Amino acid sequence: MLKNIAMLTVHTSPIARLGDQETGGMNVYVRDLSQEFGRQGINVDIYTRSQDPTLPRIKQLMDNVRVIQVKAGPEKPYNKNKIYHHLDEFAAGVLAQGQQYDVMFAHYWLSGLVGLKLRAKWNIPLFQMFHTLAALKNMVAQTDAEREPDQRTNCERELMHRVDRVIAATPIDRCHMVEYYGALCQNISIIPPGVDLTRFTPMNKAEASCHLDIPRDHKMILFVGRIQRLKGIDILLQAIARLKRRLTENIYLVIIGGKPNSDGDETHPEMARLLALRRELGLEELVTFLGSKDQNCLVYYYAAAEMVVIPSNYESFGMVAVEAMACGTPVIASNVGGLMFSVEDGFNGYLVPARDAEALANRILLLLKQPILQQQLSEQAQNWAKRFSWTHIAEELQEVFEAEIVTNTK
Repeated sequence: MLKNIAMLTVHTSPIARLGDQETGGMNVYVRDLSQEFGRQGINVDIYTRSQDPTLPRIKQLMDNVRVIQVKAGPEKPYNKNKIYHHLDEFAAGVLAQGQQYDVMFAHYWLSGLVGLKLRAKWNIPLFQMFHTLAALKNMVAQTDAEREPDQRTNCERELMHRVDRVIAATPIDRCHMVEYYGALCQNISIIPPGVDLTRFTPMNKAEASCHLDIPRDHKMILFVGRIQRLKGIDILLQAIARLKRRLTENIYLVIIGGKPNSDGDETHPEMARLLALRRELGLEELVTFLGSKDQNCLVYYYAAAEMVVIPSNYESFGMVAVEAMACGTPVIASNVGGLMFSVEDGFNGYLVPARDAEALANRILLLLKQPILQQQLSEQAQNWAKRFSWTHIAEELQEVFEAEIVTNTK
């Protein structure tokens, strides 16, 4: 029976502020899954790299769940690819805790490499979730700076063949691993991320708008995610520029992500590019950058929005889509990666070709002009999201973990 899990998330902490450069869906996944395991009576230790020496080394997240910060390299925010050179130090720091576990669950390729080192000492099953894949990110990279290093691609390939089992978020994710990395299909289990249905739940749109001081005659379009070129925010701005010429309604776009007060942060290259594009398109009064928001606040934005738009060039899953749908908000997303799994076109939202501003504008316009359709999609989105409860996801993972424990002891 599963009692103790070592959760490995080397380069980013599950308790870091969401929306920054290296924090997003993976942080939410590790935090919420660990807490659900804790509620089910399973002990979870989450190992992450210390980025602030003034913080306590061990933080009790809740009953049965601890975050353990391990010194590995400089104790400050650090280029994640350079962390590769400090993985031995990280593994030694984990071993120094003197704990025993039934399984390890590693997140991102750096954590998987640590898991291989620990497995040699502990002789317990190692499970791996990549969250994103270098080969897929490189396929949509528009500049050399956006490309992932060959080292990451090679390490991901090695991990797919050496860990005990890979956890894929969607069937599409598994197909990508088989096609681009030569992974064995039978060694990959498909279990999607979950969503906190106690936090992300429908509320009255008027009440949510009032809470956010949004005028009743304004219609908000919402983007939530990191400020990265990969997220396709430039295409969304171009779509809004097209709508500006075709609408009489008071619409505006709210972009949540990045550092607080990032509206004036031109030191961030992608933010600077987007601010310049906003000026060029004459959208200063229609587009607002709000920085990152706490999830307890974020739910009000989801509820107040007419729709959530996810124009990414690549997403392995797209947790924002499920969070929005759990709040009863339709989603318009690019038909890429895991978004093709989480968004069912015409049922809980719409899929559009990636980097097609005109197609995106047309779908946004459709929902703005058709309130009955919007309501129908809203109800169907809410029902769709129920299948992603963390209780169900944790139980599925527990079954996979326990089956591998039995196999490993034979």
